[in-house]
Amino acid sequence: MAKGVGCSTPLQLVMALVLATAAITSLAQDPSQLSLGYYSKTCPTAEQIVRTEMECAVKANPRNAAFIIRLHFHDCFVQGCDGSVLLDDTATLIGEKQADQNVNSLQGFELVDKIKEKLEAECPGVVSCADLLAVAARDATILVGGPYWDVPVGRLDSKTASLDQANSDIPSPQQGLATLITKFSAKGLSPTDMVALVGSHTIGMSRCVNFRDRIYGDFQLTSKSEASAQVYLSKLKETCPTDGGDDNVSPMDYTSPTVFDNAFFETLIQGTGLLNSDQEMYSSLLGFETSHIVEKYWAESISFFKDFSDSMVRMGNITNPAGGEVRKNCRFANA
Repeated sequence: MAKGVGCSTPLQLVMALVLATAAITSLAQDPSQLSLGYYSKTCPTAEQIVRTEMECAVKANPRNAAFIIRLHFHDCFVQGCDGSVLLDDTATLIGEKQADQNVNSLQGFELVDKIKEKLEAECPGVVSCADLLAVAARDATILVGGPYWDVPVGRLDSKTASLDQANSDIPSPQQGLATLITKFSAKGLSPTDMVALVGSHTIGMSRCVNFRDRIYGDFQLTSKSEASAQVYLSKLKETCPTDGGDDNVSPMDYTSPTVFDNAFFETLIQGTGLLNSDQEMYSSLLGFETSHIVEKYWAESISFFKDFSDSMVRMGNITNPAGGEVRKNCRFANA
C-alpha cells in the first residue's frame, strides 16, 4: 500500500522537514499543458490517495460529496481552476472565502487539508491543490452514484485570490436566466454546460437565506399550486421562516438527496425547484434556451451523465493564464 493511503494514517512529524525542502514550481499555465498522465512518473499513486480519502469521507458523511464538487465549481469560476478558493486571508492576501456566495456556505476545507497531507506524505511538492479538487470532485460524483470521467491534470495553484471576482463571477441563487447564461458564457461554457453542471444540485443542500425569496415568492405560481407541491412548500416554510433560520438547510432534490441521479430535473418540470436560479432554467420566459435540455435530462439519465462528465472536463480545463506554483499547504501560498 502506498504511503499516506488510508482513512486514519497520521501525517508523520518528519514531513515538516520534507516540506521545508520541497521544490516550488512557478510556471505559466496553458490548458494544453493538462494531460491524463501528468503524474504517472512523479506521483503515480496520486489518484489512489485521493479516491481512498474521498471514500472514507463520503462514507462518514454523504454531504462531503456535494461540498467538494461545489468547491471545485467555485474555484474554477474565479481566475480559473487554480485553488484560489482554498486560500485563507493573511496580512498580505485577501482570499475568496468571505465572498457573498462563499461565506457561511462553502464547506470541505478540512477534508482538502487531509487529502493534501496524504499527498504530501507520498509525493512532496508534486500534486497541486487545484488538481486535488478536480480529481476529488470526480470521485465524489462516482461515490454517490454519478458518472466517471478521466480528469486531465497538471494545473498550478495561484499565488493570489480575487474577492472581487468571486463576488461578481460566481452565479447566485437569486439571479435570472439571462444573467446566468452570461456568467457561464464568460467562462466559455454553453447553456447546455450550465444545465448539466447545475444538475449537481441533485446531491446538494441549500441554506434558507438562499431560497427564502423563492418560497415566499413565485413558488406557488411555478408549481401551479398542486396539492403535493403545497405540502412540500409548507415543510419548506417550517424550515425557513420569513425571519431567522438563515442557516437552516433543505435538499435541492427532495426525492433522492444523497444519490447523484436525474431526479433534480423532475423538480424543475414540476415547478418545485428550490432555488430561483434553478427553476429559471425551466420556467423563465427565456427558458426556450434551456427548458428542452431540462426535459431531455429528466427523460434520459444517460444523456445527463454524459453531458455532465463532458462539462466537468470543460470547466476543469479553465486554467489561470498567470500560472502559479504547487502549494505545500492549500490554505497558503508558498513562502
